Amino acid sequence: MSETWWRGAAIYQVYLRSFADGNGDGTGDLAGLRARLPYLADLGVDAIWLNPWYPSPMADGGYDVADFRNTDPLFGTLAEAEKLIEEAHEVGIRTIIDIVPNHCSDQHSWFVEALAAGPGSPARERFWFRPGRGDLPPNDWKSIFGGPAWTQVPDGEWYLHLFAAEQPDFNWNSPEVHEEFLDILRFWLDRGVDGIRIDSAAVVIKDLDSVEESYTDHDGVHEIYQDWRRLTDQYDDRILIGELWLPDQPDRFALYLRPEEMHTAFNFDFLSCAWEPAALRRVIDMTLATHIPLGAPATWVLSNHDVTRPVTRYGRADTAFSHSDRGHGAPTDLELGLRRARAAALLAMALPGSIYIYQGEELGLWEVEDLPDEVREDPIWERSGHTDVGRDGCRVPMPWSGDTPPFGFGFGDGDGQPWLPQPAGWRDVTVDVQEGDVGSMLNLYRAGLRIRREFLGDGAMNWLPLGDGVLAFTRDSGLTCVVNLSAEDVVPLPEHESVLLASGPLAGDRLPADTAVWLR
Repeated sequence: MSETWWRGAAIYQVYLRSFADGNGDGTGDLAGLRARLPYLADLGVDAIWLNPWYPSPMADGGYDVADFRNTDPLFGTLAEAEKLIEEAHEVGIRTIIDIVPNHCSDQHSWFVEALAAGPGSPARERFWFRPGRGDLPPNDWKSIFGGPAWTQVPDGEWYLHLFAAEQPDFNWNSPEVHEEFLDILRFWLDRGVDGIRIDSAAVVIKDLDSVEESYTDHDGVHEIYQDWRRLTDQYDDRILIGELWLPDQPDRFALYLRPEEMHTAFNFDFLSCAWEPAALRRVIDMTLATHIPLGAPATWVLSNHDVTRPVTRYGRADTAFSHSDRGHGAPTDLELGLRRARAAALLAMALPGSIYIYQGEELGLWEVEDLPDEVREDPIWERSGHTDVGRDGCRVPMPWSGDTPPFGFGFGDGDGQPWLPQPAGWRDVTVDVQEGDVGSMLNLYRAGLRIRREFLGDGAMNWLPLGDGVLAFTRDSGLTCVVNLSAEDVVPLPEHESVLLASGPLAGDRLPADTAVWLR
């Protein structure tokens, strides 16, 4: 791939704990991922992005990092991580890792030192320790996960945590924090990682003197990521990717994509958008209008480890995604959801820029909404007082083969029972089952990614006027994408020489509802 491989790349998100279990202990690991690299190469992806693999007490699925320069023994050794990077390169796959600049684990050596050092110590300046207001915390900020954003320690001071109490926030006013993270980046870049995905990138700077909650998108964040870009540019062909939840704020979003800052960022406006033609077109137009003047490629994302799976979401009356209302328990038509998810996949793959695929999306997995309460691990479940089931339902381990759980997830010496239980219905959507079905979701993704690599990726697009309920556009390669989101059962297709790929059966030269097609 070229120096700009990332501009049109297909990037596959690996939630390591749930991808493949190489030793049979019920937890996905590096050995499992290394064994499944041929699957990813056959799928046709250009890179993998891994959620945190660092030592962690797992209070928040690994985003509570205890050591940023190692891998958790649960997943394997640092040597295995280096081997994964090498072996992935051998099959043409690049590796992107997660860096978490906002917080660490309460078991991180810095935080342990800060607790022991006491009020006013330099060690506490690396975090947000403050005296309370009598018996009350320093302010009334709430945690993103629910409950208060402050926890009191035995000496009476309080520390800030925008997420779980086990995740104390770093104070980026400290020069030590800046230098520490630059050194962490060097550590992993020296080991050959091709990209850095920056977790919660917009919330690292805080204004504690503000009357209202003030921690999102402060201008001071840009100095941090400009420093990171200068460092990254010292290495060949490496990228920075921002996780930026800035809904409907294209002007602010654009600041992160300036040439001296991040290379690209996740498109959550597209991910959250309802399955409605006008809404989708508005988001697509806004996305391109934001990116094109900056020379940055757009990204197209349908799901990830934090959101309801598309097959479930698209089968509901309300097809938009919101963190404040995940829609758990809402009536879902999985057949309709699958049909729409197939069409959405072709839409996303056809748009100019790069695409992210969350593991299991290519199998058409649905959200597991009936997990027993006792197995739920997402801190949102507890911190919300059991009113929000959280994100475990999209993190259930992958089904690879067989008729009963664990569906080939574990293939080592252990019994392989996965850390979250898989639904029996996944017997019909395992990799083995879908490989033998030419019309399966897996084979749709394989075909789509193969055609995409030849005809799509980065570049330009032009809309075609085929009616209010239809999204249709051409790409500069000559490929035309048509998606029928109208109430009409079928709509006529534009003139074409051949059908390259369709998300479902066509009705002659007419396109059924909730179906997408690629034409030449």
